[in-house]
Amino acid sequence: MTRTTALLIVLFLSSLSQAADKPLNVLFIISDDLTPTALSCYGNDVSKTPNIDRLAAQGTRFTHAYCNATYCGPSRASFLSGYYPHATGVMGYVSPRPQIGDRAMWPQHFRNNGYYTARVSKIFHMGVPGGIESGGDGADDPICWVERFNSPGPEWKAPGDGETLEGNPDGKKPVVGGNTFVVVEADGDDEVHSDGKTAAKAVELIEQHAKADKPFFLAVGFVRPHVPFVAPRKYVEPYKPYANRELPEKVPGDWDDIPRMGINYKTSKNMKMDIRRQKKAVGGYYGAVAFLDAQVGKVLDALEASGEADNTIVIFTSDHGFHLGQHDFWAKVSLHEESASVPLIIKVPGQKPAVCDSLTQLLDLYPTTAALCGLEVPERLQGKDITPMLNDPKASVHDEILNVSPMQKGFLLRTDRWAFIQYKEDGTGGVELFDMEKDPKQYTNLAGDPKYQDVVKEFQAKLVTKLADLRTNDLDD
Repeated sequence: MTRTTALLIVLFLSSLSQAADKPLNVLFIISDDLTPTALSCYGNDVSKTPNIDRLAAQGTRFTHAYCNATYCGPSRASFLSGYYPHATGVMGYVSPRPQIGDRAMWPQHFRNNGYYTARVSKIFHMGVPGGIESGGDGADDPICWVERFNSPGPEWKAPGDGETLEGNPDGKKPVVGGNTFVVVEADGDDEVHSDGKTAAKAVELIEQHAKADKPFFLAVGFVRPHVPFVAPRKYVEPYKPYANRELPEKVPGDWDDIPRMGINYKTSKNMKMDIRRQKKAVGGYYGAVAFLDAQVGKVLDALEASGEADNTIVIFTSDHGFHLGQHDFWAKVSLHEESASVPLIIKVPGQKPAVCDSLTQLLDLYPTTAALCGLEVPERLQGKDITPMLNDPKASVHDEILNVSPMQKGFLLRTDRWAFIQYKEDGTGGVELFDMEKDPKQYTNLAGDPKYQDVVKEFQAKLVTKLADLRTNDLDD
């Protein structure tokens, strides 16, 4: 062996050692108001999401993942802080910082351990569309980030063909802002809009930091498909004519066994949306999802081109789900399955693609990523490390998941078989019980059936214990 050959071998082995020792990056991508049932990798054969599907084919796709609160503010405050909403008391659209003091939130924990941390657009709560129009920071926590970037966009004011679907039975209302069902087939290209700008900035940051000395924790927040359903025309066209869209089955008497507090805040009836408008809402939502998917693709492409894909954990999820006419419900807040569940895909370098049917929740992201990256997992965190499920998709970490709807004073305990929903802690707002094996669309509430009273009592006792446990924490120290 020549001296030159020996030197080359030493340099090669040294580079392998350095690569092995390099900390993993984290790329966290979160959408807003995205139900898993709108993704083709979750079985939708109409909505096309090739880029999210690509990630699902490379990572672990979780089929029973849940948020811990069914609307934006408390959901994001929960998984970012590491505490359940009923531990911090954060039920609205604010930062949890006053409640947790100097304890490190999820991205802050990575920053404290030497990571470059950056936020692009909505990670903590931001008002949509208002906060996106103004380009403000919303309820963001600046301590978490080395850099942060907002992505202002025109939202419902985007030039194009728009229609207000909600509260507009005579068709005379113009396109309006606020938390309103509006479809806009927009003029212009992707970067006219917030999510296009977010993708462009994320691509730029990946290119800048891929070869840097520090590992990166990059959080990329897309606002679609949150209302208004705004997307460039090319993403909407495949879902037209809207009249061809199918609506979920409408079952006579569907609400008869749902407690009054369980009727969602947005329904076909109170939104005054006839069948035409309901079908357009579905088509507009799918168009917004297609726009989102294209932006996710740009970010994934940039990661691949950077050479860091094999050293980066990639997570894709949403802050909660969304009803698209199931039970004649629309939007979020409800604790029924379409609103309570979220898409969750986690790609870990070196792990084989898989589908995991075991229960998990957004609260698990903080401890799991910390463990995967070799960081301390703070004992105070109320989620669990689901690394065992990533190593073995048949493994299980949770017996049940707790999800809440503060607006409805509601609680969901979800097990493999059962969905138990209770309104008010003392149950006086009503109870629902669904056998998810026999009744996955939740049409038959078994809570009033004498045969299931023992099951109801068991869940009520579990809820009391769960709430007591999560309220016993370090936040009073």
